[in-house]
Amino acid sequence: MALEKTWRWFGEQDSVPLIYIRQMGVEGIVTALHHINPGEIWPVEEIMAAKTKIEKNGMRWSVVESLPVSEGIKIHSADYDRLIENYRQSLKNLGKCGIDTVCYNFMPVLDWARTDLHFMNRNGGESMLFDYPTFAAFDIHILKRKDASNDYDDPTLRKAEEIIAVMTDGQKEELAHNIIIVTQAFINGAVDQNATDYKQQFLSYLETYKDVGKDELRKNLSAFLQDVVPVAEEAGINLCIHADDPPFPLLGLPRIACTLDDFRWIINRHDSISNGLTFCTGSLSCRDDNDLVKMAETFASRIHFVHLRNTTSLPNRSFYESDHLHGSVDMYSVIKILLEEQACRIKKGRKDIRMPFRPDHGLRILDDYNRTANPGYPLYGRLKGLAEIDGMQQAIERIIDKGS
Repeated sequence: MALEKTWRWFGEQDSVPLIYIRQMGVEGIVTALHHINPGEIWPVEEIMAAKTKIEKNGMRWSVVESLPVSEGIKIHSADYDRLIENYRQSLKNLGKCGIDTVCYNFMPVLDWARTDLHFMNRNGGESMLFDYPTFAAFDIHILKRKDASNDYDDPTLRKAEEIIAVMTDGQKEELAHNIIIVTQAFINGAVDQNATDYKQQFLSYLETYKDVGKDELRKNLSAFLQDVVPVAEEAGINLCIHADDPPFPLLGLPRIACTLDDFRWIINRHDSISNGLTFCTGSLSCRDDNDLVKMAETFASRIHFVHLRNTTSLPNRSFYESDHLHGSVDMYSVIKILLEEQACRIKKGRKDIRMPFRPDHGLRILDDYNRTANPGYPLYGRLKGLAEIDGMQQAIERIIDKGS
């Protein structure tokens, strides 16, 4: 049958129109109502307008990515009751419109982090790099977060000092703007992208977590799941939490969706198929102690959405995004496990047999240099990844069929 081929689309402002996406053999669209602020209700009319537009182009709205979890829910603020009721109503409305898969994350303040958005690979293509000492230089010397140096070991501190010593004011500003604004603006980032005091706004958001450690954040996620999973079940929706990116603490903030033990804890919070995972090979592979094959095997029955991309690990928690089939991820084994799980679901009569995947991120290649795109989302680089992954899954299916 094969995993459903999907593509992330950012709405009418996306430089890749729906008609082009359909021509690539894509079956489903991954998108969101990006114009609605986190914490507000997604109206049925708005959902149906987007869904109808997608269907008129011969595809389906396969996954909502994301229905944002507002910071007030993550810290369980005084406004929690209103925010959680709005989230529940949005789920009900999505269910009424026939949307059955919703991706979300529970990362505090910063959704994902990279320090270089124009990292050149060996073939001349462009990807993204996360350099941990450079991030430390940003945190300690540019952002000037209070007591930030306490979160880094001595070698990282020394390297950060070396890095900041040779940076110009323009380079410092570019680094801060990329981390706080550029990588966050298109996914409902916490900070106003037009603010002149964006670094101070960012520090203010970080301050709201001063009393929220790992245990407290877990407690708040558990409360969120208890409040929304029953609604998702009734609406016919599978919720799927995305892994933290990168999967370790940053900026003094806890991160709780990083490891096999983290996801086992999350799954155990609510024993329901609707409480599932977005299996992101790119995010999870950024920790050398994560065994992605074991994780895929362990959580196969709860994987509702798949992000397939690759990374190459560097020393000291650093990494860069490599092409889809080469890097730290054993992509063959991961896809084989997912296809075997799909066959198992079909035999069991489960309804959620599509198991949508998308080629997550992509190298900037060819005519991508003449096009505009959000960081990580070039046209040709992702199309290359889609073709490679689809070819691999077709071959694996033949192997599975011959062995059965």
